Amino acid sequence: MTDVTRADVEDFLFHEADLLDQWRLPEWLELFTDDAEYQVPCMDLPADASPDTNLFYIADDRFRLGERVKRLMKRTAHVEFPHSKTRHIVGNVRLKPRPDDDIDVSAVFTTYRSKDGITDLYLGSSNYRLTPTEDGFKIKSKRCVLDTDALRPSGRISIVL
Repeated sequence: MTDVTRADVEDFLFHEADLLDQWRLPEWLELFTDDAEYQVPCMDLPADASPDTNLFYIADDRFRLGERVKRLMKRTAHVEFPHSKTRHIVGNVRLKPRPDDDIDVSAVFTTYRSKDGITDLYLGSSNYRLTPTEDGFKIKSKRCVLDTDALRPSGRISIVL
């Protein structure tokens, strides 16, 4: 952890956001470890809620995340074909070392999604567990907690936050 700076982590998170905005989802998927988790809990749940006992919007392990990416990249994913235009903005990045070599990272996000003449706004906080590698980092877990009262107007999350 002593060699890792906040700027290093921010560059990684900015790279992740850029991959998502360009719909380079297969490359984005490669940022995750083989045992990774990606979660988006419902907005009425406490921060420490578990997908084992609560309903989540998204609770994917690495395999399910891979299937989600494959599905979103196909023309038959009608809700996202043609793809939405998105802009992921990341800020307030904070690092917390762990006893192992991993790093806990918290950040806030704003994601704009434009499709069919409607622009949706998703905002919240992301909590990551990053594993340092020779080439940078891998995502061991990512949890996006939405800070809005409701999903509007479509009532769904069809993009990756």
